Amino acid sequence: MIDLLPTIEHLDLFKEGNLFHAFKVFGAHLECEGEEMGVRFTAWAPNAKEVRVVGDFNDWNGKEHTMHEIESTGVWSLFIPQLFDGTLYKYEIHTNEDKVFLKSDPYAFYSERRPQTASIVKSLNVYKWQDEQWQDKKRKTNVLSNPINIYEVHLGTWKKVNNESLSYFELANKLIEYVVSMGYTHIELLPIMEHPFDRSWGYQVTGYYSITSRYGTPEQFMYFVDRCHQNGIGVILDWVPGHFCKDDHGLREFDGTPLYEYKDGMKAEKPSWGTLSFDYSKPEVVSFLISNALFWMDVYHIDGLRVDAVESMINLNFDKPPGQHIKNKQGGTENIEAISFIKKLNETVFHHYPNALMMAEDSSNWPCVTSPTYMGGLGFNFKWNMGWMNDMLRYMESDPIYRPYKHQLITFSLLYTYSENYILPFSHDEVVHGKKSMLNKMPGEYWQKFANLRLLYSYQMAHPGKKLTFMGGELAQFEEWKDLEQIDWMLLDFDMHHMFQQFVRSLNLFYKQECALWESDYHHSGFMWMDADNNKDSIISFIRKGRCEEEIILVVCNFTPLSRQSYDIGVHIPGIYEEVFNSDDVRFGGTGRKNGKVKAGLKSCHFQDFSIQLTIPPLATIMLKRIPAISKEIN
Repeated sequence: MIDLLPTIEHLDLFKEGNLFHAFKVFGAHLECEGEEMGVRFTAWAPNAKEVRVVGDFNDWNGKEHTMHEIESTGVWSLFIPQLFDGTLYKYEIHTNEDKVFLKSDPYAFYSERRPQTASIVKSLNVYKWQDEQWQDKKRKTNVLSNPINIYEVHLGTWKKVNNESLSYFELANKLIEYVVSMGYTHIELLPIMEHPFDRSWGYQVTGYYSITSRYGTPEQFMYFVDRCHQNGIGVILDWVPGHFCKDDHGLREFDGTPLYEYKDGMKAEKPSWGTLSFDYSKPEVVSFLISNALFWMDVYHIDGLRVDAVESMINLNFDKPPGQHIKNKQGGTENIEAISFIKKLNETVFHHYPNALMMAEDSSNWPCVTSPTYMGGLGFNFKWNMGWMNDMLRYMESDPIYRPYKHQLITFSLLYTYSENYILPFSHDEVVHGKKSMLNKMPGEYWQKFANLRLLYSYQMAHPGKKLTFMGGELAQFEEWKDLEQIDWMLLDFDMHHMFQQFVRSLNLFYKQECALWESDYHHSGFMWMDADNNKDSIISFIRKGRCEEEIILVVCNFTPLSRQSYDIGVHIPGIYEEVFNSDDVRFGGTGRKNGKVKAGLKSCHFQDFSIQLTIPPLATIMLKRIPAISKEIN
């Protein structure tokens, strides 16, 4: 016999902000009380006069199903016998002003498909996981010194059949097979928590614990994640703890008063997004959010969270007009409660999941985002490098004739790249709202556009930091992401697009096999400039190194459409260097200028004692690997 009636200990932890598995207490849970099977409903509504449960089982009339408040705690609970999986329900909130309205369950595990908004009773204990090998490997893996190359996906528009999005089950076959074949290491999903409006892309949530019913059931999504893990692919979710939408059935004024949001409208409102900020000063809200982060890892085996819009959380005046600016109690503009919440979130997640991926999407200059909290940091282990992304796109969008005057845009990032554990992102945000597709950002005629994009992606792969690209980028789409249509798969019927996809696949597989490109991403020892200052030719060269001194890759990038012959590049170690990757390969649509094996001679260049002579193709990246065995004989 099970009794899920919340205990005083549970409620004390909840009110302290320390009930980190609140989803096991709140919401709707199938159980047996006495001799009867049924569902226990538990909700937090401290300012309600009365709370009832309504649903398809009582014709949406809650008169006979009034919840009981537990010892004046503001927590209401009720066991209703003879209810089962699939029962539709809502909470009927009666306010002290005698207003009555219906709310979806904030802790619901499943919900009706939009535009319907009822919560659905759902047991999440049925699926039998088969990812033990993945979980064991993950426990032994140092995420910082392993390859991470993320394919960012919006599930609704990756691929469609008869204009219908694929289900989780269908995606588990088609998407995973594609991601594996393309050589990515992780999938990152735009938010799949329940949300009412398709075109919010999931960033305006109503059901934080409810997997969206657009694509199927919780069990089908579990199968999707399981299949990812069985195929060696990690799964990251976009997670939105910064704000929520104002839809009537959601969290806004849940018990008739501002509850999950700040009471002070100046702090609560996110003007441009039309959303409300969570009130991080309330311990119960902290319990709700931290429990939600753990929920996705506990129940769905998610490997990590990309925390959306961190700057909007930590900056009180984010995106607010000057007339609405406010200050905290200490006279600053940072949100002290949000910062405290973020630190507690990361401490808790890493306590339970030491190898989780906690990624901050943060466009601010806040220091130590990826430093441990005991060192004064926010406690994430990764941060998106928005500065690098913006600089690189500004540079690449300019005509090569003007690039010598903007050379610092491609080198500046190395002045700060070791200040955080960065991910280099080209995300969905860069290919919407008139920003143009990645291919159409590139200058020049048809061939040059493709060459420029190959150059950009290969420089991204060679630069220190983990990698992320948005779906469709690997097809070299001409148009922006169309958020109601599938990506442009028909482009693969055209040679240049098909060759570009093969380029991305080859680049991804090359990245995975070369530890020099990822093993020391976050150590100064992993990078060495050969020539950072040749703005005249718009050519840069550098060394990437693994932990083993023998693992050396020389990277040369030519950002002009001019080919260079017998071009001297300095190297710090003599030996034979073999060209192992060339973005100008004819297989990728390039001109086919190659180098093969070259020997480093005793000729100083770029402040090095040795140098090699190369043919450098136009608008291309070439990578050469030192051959250790031959090098030893020469030494």
